[in-house]
Amino acid sequence: MPFVGRAGRLLDRALLQAGLERSEVFITSVVKCRPPKNRKPKKEEIETCHPYLQAQMDLVKPEIICLMGNTATQAVLGMQGVTALRGQIHQDRFLITYHPAAVLRNRTLMDEFVSDLRKADFMQNQYLNQHP
Repeated sequence: MPFVGRAGRLLDRALLQAGLERSEVFITSVVKCRPPKNRKPKKEEIETCHPYLQAQMDLVKPEIICLMGNTATQAVLGMQGVTALRGQIHQDRFLITYHPAAVLRNRTLMDEFVSDLRKADFMQNQYLNQHP
């Protein structure tokens, strides 16, 4: 299960502050198993798991995808630099924000993180209003 432990609890709090509950969103990871010692996934691991990630997106068919952190942003969009990219929307469906672990390390990012989650919720509601 992605986002467990301290980062998961922070994500749950941020979702609640944004008016969402974890049960209302689909959460996954670019790799399907935790790398040893919870290290950053290697390029080969991301590439190996990419077909599974794509299959999940094809099955779930999310209108809005919130990419949390550089690893997710790089894996899906081929872009890096979350600090500069956060809050931006790409291809009308990908919203980039911080990884919860980054917010744990720097609590001053929490307001921006919650704001991004609210933006994702707003985008979802707009989509649903346009496609009843």
